Amino acid sequence: MSRIFAGITWRRVIITFLVNTAVVAIVKYLMGVMNAFGDLLVSGQVVGYSIMFAVTAAGNLKLRWVPRPVAQLIAVVLASFLGTVLVVLVKGRNLFETFAEWEGISRFSTTATLGVVFGGLITAFFIFRERDAQAKAATAKAEAERARLARRVAEAQLALLQAQVEPHFLFNTLANVRYLVEHEPANAMRMLDHLIEYLKAALPQLREGASTLGREVEFVRAYLNIQQIRMGERLRFGFEVPEALRERAFPPAMAITLVENAIRHGLEPCCDCVDVGVSAAIEDGQLRFTVADTGVGMKEESGRGIGLINLRTRLVEMFGDAGRLLIENNLPRGVRATIAIPDPGAAH
Repeated sequence: MSRIFAGITWRRVIITFLVNTAVVAIVKYLMGVMNAFGDLLVSGQVVGYSIMFAVTAAGNLKLRWVPRPVAQLIAVVLASFLGTVLVVLVKGRNLFETFAEWEGISRFSTTATLGVVFGGLITAFFIFRERDAQAKAATAKAEAERARLARRVAEAQLALLQAQVEPHFLFNTLANVRYLVEHEPANAMRMLDHLIEYLKAALPQLREGASTLGREVEFVRAYLNIQQIRMGERLRFGFEVPEALRERAFPPAMAITLVENAIRHGLEPCCDCVDVGVSAAIEDGQLRFTVADTGVGMKEESGRGIGLINLRTRLVEMFGDAGRLLIENNLPRGVRATIAIPDPGAAH
């Protein structure tokens, strides 16, 4: 029973009282009904609350053969007549005597008709308003679903890119280990240690959809340690990441994309020694993660690689206009790439 009348609150009771009082006042003023205002008000309240309970019950019942709005409008008609019968009983009148005289029938019909008209109009108004709210909610849900699917597509594209890049990196690393085992055993052990650290940092990203700046930095550090053993003195790197920022939430696999891009497009085509600087800071309410290299510098196609395109797509999907990837010259030479996202505060 409580389920049938779910939705009846004090707010709805008060609104019903105010609406009924307003309707009675309008009828009294416009139609010049001869009854005393108090008498008419009692009739209006009894009929009004009867309609409220009936419409609420009809709205909560699950009827397969009758649409919900139709059931509620039928409830208005039935409640108007039943409510009018209650009015007669509440006022202490004899129901049979009421219908025995034309004046009683006229009063009964007038009260019931007013209940049907005003109750029907008000119920129809709320039905249309509810339908409009449901349509807006459905639209919002569809938009959210489209955004979620777009985000999943972006994640899938990134996963596909990683599936293509990581095996290449791992096979190259293992090939280097094999070579170093025969010629430089000490470096072979160092590379294996760094590879283990790399995998420890990478594996949580495969299991979780979230990460922290500290975890991403350790991922990057392990990657650069491996590359440094492979490239020797050609690669130097350093970190400037405040300890206070390490627990900040940070999207997984974005930081490593910038570092991979710096190695592939900044160092590998260049014969000179290259410095790679990794830093993070809070500026203007944004968490900014920067990778700056002293490699070959900006080219016409800089920033147009698949990895960076996917990164930009993920930033838009996750942060909208508040997430940006900035690619600029790193004077006097090289490229400076920065991921800027709203400062998420300390992760818990």
